[in-house]
Amino acid sequence: MTVINSPLPDKEREIAGRALQATLVDLLDLSLVAKQAHWNLYGPRFRSVHLQLDEVVTTARDFADTVAERAAALGVSPDGRAGTVAATTGLPAFPAGWRQDTEAVDALVRSFDAVVRGVRTRISETADADQVTQDLLIGLAAELEKQSWMFQAENRA
Repeated sequence: MTVINSPLPDKEREIAGRALQATLVDLLDLSLVAKQAHWNLYGPRFRSVHLQLDEVVTTARDFADTVAERAAALGVSPDGRAGTVAATTGLPAFPAGWRQDTEAVDALVRSFDAVVRGVRTRISETADADQVTQDLLIGLAAELEKQSWMFQAENRA
């Protein structure tokens, strides 16, 4: 049941809704991974990585809001509850405890890889169903790939 009338037929709404929900979960988890790394970081590049992690959190949270609002506009109820995120995320787990700056950067690179792969798959899945959702995902992919590149460059000697 939906209380919002969708501009899309049911089948297309379901495709777009699944893509948006999976993206929402991954973005929320990315923001949590980045905050966990941010709080438990140490090492010679502490300050620069610490600040870069805040940028990831801001980007992930801002896009999560945009993705959730797109879902709602399509009549799909977005689910960002902690249990849903924990049960359905596509990201690898981030280890507990203190993390050397190089370890944290490596973990973020793996997280970005998972999110980007998921978003790129969803770009293809939404191509025929909803080009507006696809466009949102394309813009998100560009930003995530940029941030991924910056983290990858951190640990290259």
